[in-house]
Amino acid sequence: MAFASGGGGSSAMSDINVTPLVDVLLVLLIIFLVTAPALSYEIQIDLPQPSREQPLNPVDPPQPIRLRIDADGTLFWDNSPMPRAALLPSLRVESSRDPQPTLEIEASQEVQYHVLTDVLATAKNADMTKIGFVETQ
Repeated sequence: MAFASGGGGSSAMSDINVTPLVDVLLVLLIIFLVTAPALSYEIQIDLPQPSREQPLNPVDPPQPIRLRIDADGTLFWDNSPMPRAALLPSLRVESSRDPQPTLEIEASQEVQYHVLTDVLATAKNADMTKIGFVETQ
């Protein structure tokens, strides 16, 4: 029988025995810890493999192409204005060069997002692989 805290009354103790509850929770915790690694799945990633050959760096890399986009969407190819229709042919000529020059895009802070995405899409369609962003001065 449970111990009573008061004097001579025969009152029942109303505390809950939590030992079985703790036992069940510990068993569930162990089950989750064992099954959690089995629930993970594998993702296939093709990582580049190391090669023993050193890549050949060009002795004189080509000058990068500086493409500036002003706030109103005007394009400047190496500080000379360029119509948007002439961008794709010019980029195709530059992308066919070996080695390919880097396209450095300098966009104004106020330029609209769709103008920048159009320029990036044009560069991708022209097969430019070396594209970088430079900070506006």
